Amino acid sequence: MAMAVNSVADVIGAFEAIDRDLAEDDGLRWFNWLYLTVTKAVDLSIGTETWQNPKWLARLDVEFAKLYLDAIASPDGPRCWRVLIDSRHDARLARIQFALAGMNAHIDHDLPIAVAATCRSFGIAPVHGSAEYQDYCGVNHLLDGIIDAAKSALLVGLLGNPLPCINRVEDLVAMWGLRATREAAWANSELLSHAWQIPGLADRFLAGLDNATALAGRGLLAPVGV
Repeated sequence: MAMAVNSVADVIGAFEAIDRDLAEDDGLRWFNWLYLTVTKAVDLSIGTETWQNPKWLARLDVEFAKLYLDAIASPDGPRCWRVLIDSRHDARLARIQFALAGMNAHIDHDLPIAVAATCRSFGIAPVHGSAEYQDYCGVNHLLDGIIDAAKSALLVGLLGNPLPCINRVEDLVAMWGLRATREAAWANSELLSHAWQIPGLADRFLAGLDNATALAGRGLLAPVGV
């Protein structure tokens, strides 16, 4: 069931509800756990860090979360999310693979949509180097430590078992870079903002982005426990 969220507090509540509902042998749980941890850190930072446009950042957090909640609630959601959801009980996979596949879908596909939509709601366009872009990049330092810790904590099989092919998992982890992926997502938000002005172009752009993200997700979810 899709959950209505209108604030960062609502987002945290929705993620906590999902966390309570999902068993440890459900791969989606491990992405949700990571996303919940990140959201709590961002929420705390909005009150303690110096941001140029904290209202924009908080709104982005909400718009971003809505895309994830909608995707996991709909059987007809984006292909990049279906790749993860269809594999969520595959015990041959590691927990970190589900976390990375979720980040792949959410950042590569969803984040450009969320940035462009948030900017539009503020009556601005996403612009490289703007105050909003600086805040967007400022989130990276919050994410770095959390992601690194998660990589270690989740480096086990879906059932919590030791990984027989840990080198293969480490290779998958190493090939996914947070900062480069988020930078590409911002650039895609700029393209999407312009594409919205041409009938049909945004739909084609997002379809291509979904297909490419789904392909990357399948690579991240290659079985390792065999």
